[in-house]
Amino acid sequence: MIQINGKTSIEESELRFAYSRSSGPGGQNVNKLNTRVELFFDVAASASLGDAQKRQIRGRLANRIDKDGVLRIVSQRYRTQKGNQIDAVEKFRELIRSALVRQRRRIPTKVPRRAKEKRLKRKNIKSEKKQLRRDVIE
Repeated sequence: MIQINGKTSIEESELRFAYSRSSGPGGQNVNKLNTRVELFFDVAASASLGDAQKRQIRGRLANRIDKDGVLRIVSQRYRTQKGNQIDAVEKFRELIRSALVRQRRRIPTKVPRRAKEKRLKRKNIKSEKKQLRRDVIE
């Protein structure tokens, strides 16, 4: 189980991993070992998430989810496959956690009367200054 927050957790069996050659650190191993990890999570088919959570994740992470509804995360920071796998799961956990946080509704505020008056006064002063610069036509 991967604990996302206090209420939500996702089964590890819902995650799929693919391994390939990394372009990151690794010395000679970079050409021999498959240390790059790709994590795939099918948001639409997840049994651990409710419909509202799926909609929220799809909305917030739309640029990271493909047309089939699969979230893809890549890690190649470490020299070992295991290190990159742990890193990919951490990235996944943080992405899902941030996507599930409810955003507060913005309460629109009024511009204070004093601020309006100040703006109009500055506008008048600037207008008078420009009028004084004009040529007088008689």
